[in-house]
Amino acid sequence: MTQTAKPELPNLFHFENGDVVRSKEDWARRRCELRDLIVDIEYGGMPPVPSGVTGQPLHTTSIPQFGDASYTQYRIMNDDHPSFHFRLDLLVPKVEGPLPVVLNGDGCWGIRFITEEVTREILKRGFALAQFSRTAIVPDIYNSDRDTGLYCAYPDLEFGAIAAWAWGYHRCIDFLSTLDSINSDQIAAIGHSRGGKTALLAGATDERIALTSPNGSGSGGAGCFRCQGPDSEALADSMKMIPYWYGPKFGEYIGRENELPFDQHFLKALIAPRAYLSTEGLGDLWSNPSGTWQSHQAAREAYKFLDAESQIGIWYREGEHDHGASDWHAFLEFMDWRFGGKEPDCQFEQNPYPEMPKAYTWSSPRID
Repeated sequence: MTQTAKPELPNLFHFENGDVVRSKEDWARRRCELRDLIVDIEYGGMPPVPSGVTGQPLHTTSIPQFGDASYTQYRIMNDDHPSFHFRLDLLVPKVEGPLPVVLNGDGCWGIRFITEEVTREILKRGFALAQFSRTAIVPDIYNSDRDTGLYCAYPDLEFGAIAAWAWGYHRCIDFLSTLDSINSDQIAAIGHSRGGKTALLAGATDERIALTSPNGSGSGGAGCFRCQGPDSEALADSMKMIPYWYGPKFGEYIGRENELPFDQHFLKALIAPRAYLSTEGLGDLWSNPSGTWQSHQAAREAYKFLDAESQIGIWYREGEHDHGASDWHAFLEFMDWRFGGKEPDCQFEQNPYPEMPKAYTWSSPRID
């Protein structure tokens, strides 16, 4: 479904009352305003932060094919609702720590997206790999009753599945931050497709995530509701097929996308000045790669304002909807660059749409 777009994205630097951001202190207040606005309308709010999280080791072994890396399964428990728990798998290479960690919520897809080749590259770089299943938090089933998983813990709240899955990233971080093997200042959250939408929301709402990297996340992720490329997923498509991913207010904007008080550049801007990378397929039209470029440029204004332009990147490849070895390689190059200062072999500010005008006329203000 293609929507006729109005080529003007909402201004990141204008408060709701019309005031203009002029200082970093202003930006901190504007950031809170942005977060409350988009999280409430689009995602139905976030589940509460529990008073505590417990990680119970279930099984530990070493993996010979990964250089005897230590592999441990943990049961992650919400101390406020002990009956609710999910599994976290952690693979730590045999190198001196504490180590950066790649946190991936796509464990529900088995090994398709974390292959042996990718796992080996992660460990070879001296990174740990943590993985959980989003669907252990709440199910990913259309018309599913809210009578299982995290919904049971908070039955009176309206958060959608993406918010619940992002909450899962946050609880994994609660636990990972307690481990001597993990550098809690170098946590990278990554996900593909609906998992990419989730990783983006997780990074936007938790400043402990030092690097956020959605892959092929499109509508409700790194894409853009006002700027729809050919054959891309629009809001009406999302609300028809997977409304349970979002909050109950979001569907009110079907056909009124230009009246949304935000677009997805707001979500990306919440991550600034922390590291952010989108990885996209040029042929993945449903995920709106051209609209993703527009929201990237707009979010980059926040990084420019905070003097952190090197912290935001975007990487395109040929091909369709996938999270393959080349996507992972680009992500790991970016991670090595931002965390370790290693010069990358990829370019992270490609412009595959040089003839496309920007979808906004404002720019980052000068700091007073």
